[in-house]
Amino acid sequence: MSTVETTPLQAPTPSAWVDEAVRRWPELLSDHANCEKKAASTALAMMFAYPEDRELASRLSRLAREELRHFEQVDRLMQAQGVPYLRVKPGRYAARLRAAMRTHEPWRKLDLLLCGVLIEARSCERFRLLAARPADGAEGGTALPAPVAELYAALEASEARHFQLYLKLAERHAQTAGLDDPRGVVAQRLKELAAVEAEAATAPDEDFRFHSGAPTGGASREAAVSSVERERVPREA
Repeated sequence: MSTVETTPLQAPTPSAWVDEAVRRWPELLSDHANCEKKAASTALAMMFAYPEDRELASRLSRLAREELRHFEQVDRLMQAQGVPYLRVKPGRYAARLRAAMRTHEPWRKLDLLLCGVLIEARSCERFRLLAARPADGAEGGTALPAPVAELYAALEASEARHFQLYLKLAERHAQTAGLDDPRGVVAQRLKELAAVEAEAATAPDEDFRFHSGAPTGGASREAAVSSVERERVPREA
């Protein structure tokens, strides 16, 4: 049995974030596309960092390919919906997690894998919340376009598999590294990092991102859009 049977998250996404995401779904899609590329690059970076770990390389190679297919799905949807690409600065979410990670082995590898657990679990949760909004759209006065909601409903299961994969790799690493009580070590460290993740994903946040926290009051969509540089992705001839 895995250390985490359902979700490792310690706090739910604020409903205010979901409302903001529905109102600002074009920006959401653009940042989501960036997240899929980052997820693929993170998997590749771990393959380069630990080339001797053949099982990790094999599993993360497949994961990276799937993340890039997700990026292609989001990009096609953006083009179909006429959504421009937005250049935005990274939000605080990943930086908070990186700051909490240890830098010496075998703990560095363990923390990298556990942060992967939390990021994928948060994505899974937010996909589920967003996919439900067409049915609940009346509550916020608006709803996601059906193609966007359908994509998020389809991606939820993938993200669940991804966080479970990272967890299995973390548990295996703890065992092969010879740590005392490997499952207990994984569970405790995951709990510690989950507290950091929960704060980053729920605390008031001036920036709107796929993994941002509760939106601060008074930030209009127009103000947010004007703060980033828009650049349309050129289509192939």
